[in-house]
Amino acid sequence: MTTGRVDTKDWIPNPDNAHVLKIDGPEIANFEDQVKLFQSGAKDEIEFLRFRLRQGVYGQRQPDRQMVRVKLPFGGVTAHQLDVLGEVAEKFAPLKKGHITTRENIQYHHVPLGESTDLLRTIGDAGMSSREACGNVVRNVVAAPSAGVSKDEVFDVTPYAGAYARYFLRHPTTQNMPRKSKVAFSGSEKDEAMVLMHDVGMVARIQDGKRGFKIVVGGGLATDAMMAETLKEFVPVEYLIKNCEAILRIFNRQDEERKSIAKARIKFTIARLGIEKFRDMVDEELKGDWANKVIDLDSLMYVDDESIDAPVVPTDATPEPTDDAVYDNWKRTNVEAQKQDGFNVVYVRVERGDIYANQWPSLADIARNFAGGRARFDQQQNIVFRWVRTESLFDIYKALGAIGLSEAGRETIRDVVTCPGTDSCKLGITSSMGLNQALGEALDEMGDLDPLVEKMHIKASGCPNSCGQHHIASIGFHGAVVKGPGGQVPAYELFLGGRSNEEAGTKIGERVKARIPAKRAPEALKSVLDTYLSERNDGEEFADFIERFGVAKFEEEFGKLKAELGPLDRDNIQTYMDWGKTVVYKLERGEGECAV
Repeated sequence: MTTGRVDTKDWIPNPDNAHVLKIDGPEIANFEDQVKLFQSGAKDEIEFLRFRLRQGVYGQRQPDRQMVRVKLPFGGVTAHQLDVLGEVAEKFAPLKKGHITTRENIQYHHVPLGESTDLLRTIGDAGMSSREACGNVVRNVVAAPSAGVSKDEVFDVTPYAGAYARYFLRHPTTQNMPRKSKVAFSGSEKDEAMVLMHDVGMVARIQDGKRGFKIVVGGGLATDAMMAETLKEFVPVEYLIKNCEAILRIFNRQDEERKSIAKARIKFTIARLGIEKFRDMVDEELKGDWANKVIDLDSLMYVDDESIDAPVVPTDATPEPTDDAVYDNWKRTNVEAQKQDGFNVVYVRVERGDIYANQWPSLADIARNFAGGRARFDQQQNIVFRWVRTESLFDIYKALGAIGLSEAGRETIRDVVTCPGTDSCKLGITSSMGLNQALGEALDEMGDLDPLVEKMHIKASGCPNSCGQHHIASIGFHGAVVKGPGGQVPAYELFLGGRSNEEAGTKIGERVKARIPAKRAPEALKSVLDTYLSERNDGEEFADFIERFGVAKFEEEFGKLKAELGPLDRDNIQTYMDWGKTVVYKLERGEGECAV
């Protein structure tokens, strides 16, 4: 492929004034050199792997193909950056798409290693970076996409999320920690950013008229899901970074966690030491000489007054229809009023989190025309436009419809979240993307749904590691395998009754101790919903229902599905294939790079 870019060490990034992370031209030139050394056989594979990961370039199950992850603090992008993300999808991604992750990043899959440097320079020219999007570092700092415009927030956490991302990027303490650190900022106690599922989380508070944060530590999903515990109830904003550095310094010194990759997250440190002892260690750490340094928070904060570019009242807006039920439903599920009068947040439901090359330019134009030239991505794998005038809602709906992105149902049971699974991930056991489509089709066949069913969430991961956040879904699936009479069968385990983003609190779902064949997953979904509808109390939400009803009935029922597996013959061959696949299933799982 020829990109037209000059191969030179003298490349200087040309980011616009909206960039958050520093783009380092010589760093990318060095990456290019290291790629060439590795490809020539002069660079050790393990050494190169660690180096590659810190640049956000992640190995796939396909040989010489990489996933490149664009790190977007708080999921924020400009219209120009949307254009460039589309350019990347067109030039570098064989499948011509970018994938929104549950961490508000954009991933490109199947990128040849030799082309990854040009990709990094392309995004760098637009003020975007992949640095430390992978590896044992501080990963992307997430925040609720409504930060700055939410009616419920205490204050806008965006500047502080930006400060955190900037401070710890390339920080010497965070370059080779026992494992990665995931961070989230929430503007209110509603936990809209799922801070309780993060290694370090911040919740905005005001005390005695002063801004600050509650700090929580030790959350995480994967095979041992744990909710974070409160480290400090209130830390003034000027002391936030030092407190978080103390946390990471302590974690970085935990030799016990380095003994086992599977037990190397902050949550295991907290579980081993207890929150009280860890709190004492943080306080003691803050007495060290290092803490005497001055941190200029003002220079670190990402300050962007979006109201300056907010659209004026349009003079040529199309009036809203008075008898369009489809539009009314979209407006009901996908639009929220901002705290700023006359403006709205528009959530765009993106199937499987995939945005195709031909959609990106239109999304950029929508940002320019209706949203002040900006957009955000959320943990539900959707794109979000803010500062949309009420008068423009029907026009933005039509513009989204022209590119196939005007589906209603954001944050409902139809808004299914999934990781890439076996399509690209080395650790994938099942095709979670194929499952996403199958479950969506099953839900469509059910027609209109009960209001309490509609507000449920489905999340699926291709393995137990929970990149699809299955632990905190109403109905969560994770990939597994079972043995049938004819060989291996792709399968799923279920978690029921989890929740997030609700005032009732974040909750880890209850595991159903039975594996269901993948092709029976829609049937299992229908069974769960039918049982809920027939056995619930009046007004009882699903998480409360599962807490009362339990999962024993489902364990018995789903256990029978495995027992019914037939031989590998013409009648049963589909059972031995995964969703979206045309060959008989065989477990092929490599060594993942998440923990390298």
